[in-house]
Amino acid sequence: MPGSAQDRSTGRKRCGILPAIAGALCLAVPSLSAAEISHTSIGVSAAGSPIRAGIGWNPADFAAPAPRILLVAGLDGRQESVDLAAALLRHSGDGPFALSIVLNAFPDRDPVERFPPDGPAYMGDAVEAQYLWRFIGTLAPDLVVDLRFDGRPSALAGALQRGLSPADVGRLPAATLRLAANGKTLDGLRREAAEVLASLAESQPPSGARRELRDRVSRSPVEVAGQLALAYGHALDTATYIPALALIGRLRLGDITGESPLEDVEQIVAAFLDGKPSLGERPSGSTISGHLIFADLYERTDNPAYLTLARAAADLGFEPDGAPKSSMPSHNEMSDSVFMGCAILARVGRLTGEKRYFDMALRHLRFMQDLDLRSDGLYRHSPLDEAAWGRGNGFPALGLALALSDWPTDHPGYAGAQASYQAHMRAMARHQDPTGMWHQVVDRPESYREFTSTAMTGFALTRGLRRGWLDRDEFELVADRAWKAILARIKSDATLVDVCRSTGRQTSLRAYFDREAILGRDDRGGAMALLFSTERARWESER
Repeated sequence: MPGSAQDRSTGRKRCGILPAIAGALCLAVPSLSAAEISHTSIGVSAAGSPIRAGIGWNPADFAAPAPRILLVAGLDGRQESVDLAAALLRHSGDGPFALSIVLNAFPDRDPVERFPPDGPAYMGDAVEAQYLWRFIGTLAPDLVVDLRFDGRPSALAGALQRGLSPADVGRLPAATLRLAANGKTLDGLRREAAEVLASLAESQPPSGARRELRDRVSRSPVEVAGQLALAYGHALDTATYIPALALIGRLRLGDITGESPLEDVEQIVAAFLDGKPSLGERPSGSTISGHLIFADLYERTDNPAYLTLARAAADLGFEPDGAPKSSMPSHNEMSDSVFMGCAILARVGRLTGEKRYFDMALRHLRFMQDLDLRSDGLYRHSPLDEAAWGRGNGFPALGLALALSDWPTDHPGYAGAQASYQAHMRAMARHQDPTGMWHQVVDRPESYREFTSTAMTGFALTRGLRRGWLDRDEFELVADRAWKAILARIKSDATLVDVCRSTGRQTSLRAYFDREAILGRDDRGGAMALLFSTERARWESER
């Protein structure tokens, strides 16, 4: 691996970022050519400052021939490296290689140089290092360069040179570029650094990480769904939505491949037909929506016992005398309940032919929108805070896509529900990250890129394209980017990158920033990825 490119010493220590550059980096550009820069954030500091970056290649294209260098500034705590990084960013199209730059890894405090960082991402006293570490893995450059104006060893380069893999994507070569100010002009330093970077790039092959992600995004939807189905959808200890959706994903994969797991799935759920309580003493939104598996099984088997179970969940929306409640129960004022209530109501409505279930689905949708729909078309997670949590928007996207699939078009509420879905998809599309992902907080690009919100939104977009609810010219590229982004974050062993842990109502934006991002296997993420991959398989077979 490359070692230190130069070994010169230090200038004086300052902190911050050039004001003009800081202002320019507030824009997000959804697509770029090789010579363009996408200005974005890779994370948020402990004090709440965005960690700014410029991406100089298409982050969804891992096969382009030009060498790719990621330059990291600010780990030395010196203004010189930050200023030089900004100057290099302004001229990044000049060289024979693609250049991305993290402008200041620690924008408002002294660096904490521990790599790999301690603790779960993205929280704790090394949060900036956590953002940087995992971003490096998902970006998959060919070479990582720590730009320094001091004589200290680079902990980042050292960790990468030892073969440690950010985001579990493979090896990444690293180098340290040391410079000394010594009265040189900024432009002189820029030319000097550019020459060294060009020399490093000249003989730099694609990194192991880039080759790994290139292979991941080349998989077909059926191939990746098969890998996911080996790990997810093999239990239903409680009738909750996470294992239920994974089982549904396996059934849908069987529809595509002709190798149905129906017998196995029926054995998994058999205890509920034998009297095991499916809703429990205090039904939750999670258990209500978990009954979608019984609706799916009724459609495949015509066994009335499955319909009885599904109907029991939908009937929670009605009083004993049959009058509709104001909403489905157990919503906890959270936008999650758009999925947890509407989808099961619409499915049971279609299976029974009873209009009252669609009426209740519309009633529940309006109730939840009155609580949580913001004026910009995104959903706050709950009235406790205005934050547009990522999965708190993925749930309404998924829920309405599923409900509309069952809702009769001549029902008085169909047009309004479809319009709500379309408006939400447009609002979400405006906030898609250059990598194709959606963020942990949708409209805060400094929050991390989150797996489940992207998979759920990707499913909703793809279902809308398949069913003709969405215009292809407006949304097809958005869905394609989401699919490639999710592919890059699913390893062949079904481990996933950056799934937000289970999250109830939070009372501040920072609380949503600081939710753990899981790297590894995760049942919720696996279920959502199975739904997206099987929907994608159907879409690709039809277009």
